[in-house]
Amino acid sequence: MSGNDPKSDPKRDPTQDSIDEVGEETFPASDAPPFSGAHAGGPGEHGLRLLIDLPPDSPDVGYFRRALVRFDGHVAVTFADAAGDAFARALPEADVVVAQDLSDDQLAQAGRLRWLSSVAAGLEEIVTPALLARGVAVTNASGVHGPNIAEHVMAMMLMFMRGLPRLFRAQLARRWDRHPRSRSDGPGELTGKTLLVVGLGRIGEALATRARPFGMRVVAVKRDPAHRHDAGVAVDELLGMDALDEALGRADHVCVTVPLTRETHHLIDARRIGRLRPGTYIYNVSRGAVIEEAALVAALRAGKLAGAGLDVFEQEPLPATSPLWDMDNVILTPHVSGVTPLYYERTAALFAENLDNLLSGRPLNNRFDPARGY
Repeated sequence: MSGNDPKSDPKRDPTQDSIDEVGEETFPASDAPPFSGAHAGGPGEHGLRLLIDLPPDSPDVGYFRRALVRFDGHVAVTFADAAGDAFARALPEADVVVAQDLSDDQLAQAGRLRWLSSVAAGLEEIVTPALLARGVAVTNASGVHGPNIAEHVMAMMLMFMRGLPRLFRAQLARRWDRHPRSRSDGPGELTGKTLLVVGLGRIGEALATRARPFGMRVVAVKRDPAHRHDAGVAVDELLGMDALDEALGRADHVCVTVPLTRETHHLIDARRIGRLRPGTYIYNVSRGAVIEEAALVAALRAGKLAGAGLDVFEQEPLPATSPLWDMDNVILTPHVSGVTPLYYERTAALFAENLDNLLSGRPLNNRFDPARGY
């Protein structure tokens, strides 16, 4: 992992959610699932104590209360802000914690903890050596972001195809910037273009679901093509990661949605960027360090790529000195593709299904695998 990757910074802002495509097992590409309706058996004579990192007066508390109704009589739930005294007081008795993460000091206080259900997707810095040593089960919230991140990428693709960045700059300058010489000259469209999805997890599947109705041909590469989250999501080609180099050379748009691991750090490096055609657009909604940022900047400056839509960066916040800020062929957003008003509604549904798994003795969905790093 690069030393300037924001996730390697111990002082990172814990309120910034992590967005990538990791171990997602729960939601279809379109939206969150309905409840299964199963009722869990009793967790034992003492009950299961849940501690959820939300202030009691937060409107998002209601999503968890409704999702957990079917566990009435089997669990005791405490809502508290992780930065406050109430959270600290509840930690020693908590069997399950729902939060972004836990510091080592907090973990030391959580003597009964069996499961940390993180509301983040990326766990590469959340799963600490102390957590692993304790044997605490850790899961992520992957699956809640699919629809909104896919829409974010679609918005970027449409903006580039219809020339909206240039037209918006013209609007700000009060300039009538209409240059087409004929009705067939000017902004393009997505019809007939090839989209390469690097990492066909939940976000990739959600993107494929939205791209194909626009007439796009969707090609996807995946570490294990035989393992699909939603086999009902159609793609035109599904290839192994060993086909990545070849697939890059025939894509019009490339979207990166893989998790950041040792294997995917600078997965899209200078050599692979060089395989892209000059008219290609690339999008990153996973982790900044999956793309070699300096090589990307060089290719954009040299006109070797048509453009880049970036929501994540090797260093966050992106420094004011970064050349990306001033590039006309870059759409830049500050790591917000994973934000949605439906975040906690989906997270609560995911947690309730996993709580049912825990109480029924079934494996947890989205559980961190140390061997894979996600």
